[in-house]
Amino acid sequence: MNTLLSRGGRLRAIAALLLAFLAALVTTGAAQAHGVDTSDAGYIAEITGVHLLPYMYLGAKHMITGYDHILFLSGVVFFLYRMEHVGIYVSLFALGHSTTMMLGVYFNWAINSYFIDAIIGLSVVYKAVDNIGGFQRWLGFQPNTKAATLVFGLFHGLGLATKVLEYDMSADGLLPNLIAFNVGVEIGQLLALATILLIMGFWRRTRSFWKLAYSANVAMMCAGFVLFGYQLVGLVVVP
Repeated sequence: MNTLLSRGGRLRAIAALLLAFLAALVTTGAAQAHGVDTSDAGYIAEITGVHLLPYMYLGAKHMITGYDHILFLSGVVFFLYRMEHVGIYVSLFALGHSTTMMLGVYFNWAINSYFIDAIIGLSVVYKAVDNIGGFQRWLGFQPNTKAATLVFGLFHGLGLATKVLEYDMSADGLLPNLIAFNVGVEIGQLLALATILLIMGFWRRTRSFWKLAYSANVAMMCAGFVLFGYQLVGLVVVP
């Protein structure tokens, strides 16, 4: 009984801290994940032609500061121990978000950012539920994890595209600049992935990993619901 209580206490503590953090983001307006920085938007609006390095930098910055992407990526690799498996899932995610990001910007797919970001919030919920075996336990089936990673990658790419469109990129040099931006996104993703794997590697060597793995994924699920709820409110309230 004491063990169960202690686990319940840890779970509530982790969830409370995470929810408090996300609530602070919401109240300050920062929950617009990977939003466009004013200085970056101004710089892009002023330049024309091919500028590969600046766009690579912006792509990397966009990914590293996109905590919804980082949460989903953390969930994807949470229980992956072999690098070949990590490579497969991360490649599927990259294929998905690269495809829709490039197409979305090039063909100017102006989709409501609150709607797309709400789905991205649900992608975090999905991965956390999958990690704790919730689909089999509660619904009696198991989604194809590879297909789900690819599909949610497509939605994450649309989320990126809606933000990139806010840069109002010049048509002069659009394709090479867009490719450079996407290369930057992948560089940012690799940097984020390396950090996640490094932290996970140290954590997995401790006794606390299996004690807290379930709680951590429940906290991640709560974070996804908070992100979903915030974007849903924005979809209804913001004209």
